[in-house]
Amino acid sequence: MTERFEIVERALVKMLEERKYATLRDILITMEPSDIAAVFTGLEDAKIPLLFRLLPKELAAETFVEMENDAQELLIRGFSDSELKEVVDELYVDDAADLVEEMPANVVKRILRQADPEMRNTINQILRYPENSAGSIMTTEYVSLRPTMTVEESILRIRRQGIDKETIYTCYVTQDRTLVGLVTVKDLLLAEDDDTKIADIMVTNLISVTTQTDQEEVANMLSRYNFLALPVVDGENRMVGIVTFDDAMDVLEDEATEDMEIMGGMLPSEKTYLKSTVFDLFRHRIPWLLLLMVSATFTGMILAYFEDALAAQVALTVFIPMLMDTGGNSGSQSSVTVIRALSLGELRFADIGRVIWKEVRTALLCGGVLAVVCFGKVMLIDRLLMGNTGVTVLVAAVVCLTLWITVVLAKAVGCTLPLAAKQLGFDPAVMASPFITTIVDALSLLVYFGCAKVLLGV
Repeated sequence: MTERFEIVERALVKMLEERKYATLRDILITMEPSDIAAVFTGLEDAKIPLLFRLLPKELAAETFVEMENDAQELLIRGFSDSELKEVVDELYVDDAADLVEEMPANVVKRILRQADPEMRNTINQILRYPENSAGSIMTTEYVSLRPTMTVEESILRIRRQGIDKETIYTCYVTQDRTLVGLVTVKDLLLAEDDDTKIADIMVTNLISVTTQTDQEEVANMLSRYNFLALPVVDGENRMVGIVTFDDAMDVLEDEATEDMEIMGGMLPSEKTYLKSTVFDLFRHRIPWLLLLMVSATFTGMILAYFEDALAAQVALTVFIPMLMDTGGNSGSQSSVTVIRALSLGELRFADIGRVIWKEVRTALLCGGVLAVVCFGKVMLIDRLLMGNTGVTVLVAAVVCLTLWITVVLAKAVGCTLPLAAKQLGFDPAVMASPFITTIVDALSLLVYFGCAKVLLGV
């Protein structure tokens, strides 16, 4: 699929260079807006306005929404007022609000000047809601029906108003702006009588969110219940908008990307990789690298404290990297599992006891297998094949016992920290691989030298 799209993209660029505009337009109108936007990503800045002007008005607006922010800004700066108004008039309110939020102040002024007063007021209303809330991603363009309306009147209302709505399949029933029910187009079409009242066929057992609900929770609810849209109400249950499934998908993608970056030890970035400059990458990576470098000082302090023990048993030094790596990997496995469960709403802080008990039992099994295999590896490879006479049975026992204990501790730490972070209001992803690895490294060394002191007397 990707290879085929790349072939189409090269063909479109070639037609643009050869000025085959009529053929190019005929091909573009058969493509999806997201695919056309992807073509713009690979174009030189000078060619973007030319290709954009070949698109029909409605397709142009849909494509504009899918484009990268810098390409949108480039087009807006090159638009005449009439061209900008055409695009703005075709945008849904939530897309227009997102656009205003991303653009520089001077560009925002131009956009708002070309928006009609009603859209301008609605955009300002959406922008007043807290960032990452349901109110900030909702649209106010939905079909509203009254409970006293008939099926025939409702269908007529949908025909008249549906052209300007983001979705018409689910219609919301309100009484004095209060949400009282919902009805689908399927319900209307399959009603036995055109004179049937909406109150008789509407669903009253509703699931809704408030304007202050976190956007990630909204997206998870849409996914859980397989809704096409979710109603948004204010504190008095008055209908103010809807969050559609496509907006929820964007939220989930953004949240997943942010979690992956945090788990990888980076600050979240809103730019794509190819759009990020070297300085952008440096700025997002260096804070975590500095923090982890400083935190590794504790590991160095532990090694320095047990320097005499290492001098007495030099063979112990060989196994330090393996113990630290295994501990870090074990902790990461648990943390990633718990972070995923938290993001899906499968775990709460109240489950911490059950989680620790399950992870400890898992760790005992994993650690036991690793210890047995490690003992065989140490005695066969390190002692016999490599001829390291310093590796005695007692040294192997210290290594294997440490490995077992480290795995148990690592998994306990790995499952506990994300739950604690969630309870304290932090993103659980912060407690992922880099952070946990640093903690487990220190613990593994303390356990290692503790076992060596007991069994070897160093």
